[in-house]
Amino acid sequence: MSFDSGKARKRAKKAALSAQSEGIGNPIAALSAAGFRSEWAFLGGFVSILLSLTSWLGSRAKKDDRAQSDRWGIFIGHWAPTFFALGVALKLEEKR
Repeated sequence: MSFDSGKARKRAKKAALSAQSEGIGNPIAALSAAGFRSEWAFLGGFVSILLSLTSWLGSRAKKDDRAQSDRWGIFIGHWAPTFFALGVALKLEEKR
């Protein structure tokens, strides 16, 4: 019994194309189908920036646990690129 890599490759490609056409395995298509809009993701990015700035400014006023507040601001600030990337991906999905 021999393994035919050409046939296996064709079957894998056919399965991948079928899954892609049905939206299986594409979280962006699933979000879009659920009604999540790109504008909401962009808004989430800007809100994340504002929350991060607010947290950082708040930590400047504290004297006792300043380092923890700074880390919280940095943590929230890392959300913004994720929201903006989701917004771009959703915008591309909406144009399909």
